[in-house]
Amino acid sequence: MIDDLKSRLEEAFPDAEVAVAGEGNRFEVHVVSAAFEGLSRVARQRAVYAVIGDLIASGAIHAVTIRASTLDENP
Repeated sequence: MIDDLKSRLEEAFPDAEVAVAGEGNRFEVHVVSAAFEGLSRVARQRAVYAVIGDLIASGAIHAVTIRASTLDENP
């Protein structure tokens, strides 16, 4: 599942640095992308959720923590 999440996010955000961690059906996702410039935190999370929402709806993912940041915000 980690590989599937990572490849989906890399396809949706081609310029992004993507990190996925977790086990079972609980995951943490960190996406760093210029695509998030000017977007609110909620808008960024919605953009990521749009890519993986079907996995959440199906129950394949029970819980996900999303961190979405711009290149300038990434430490």
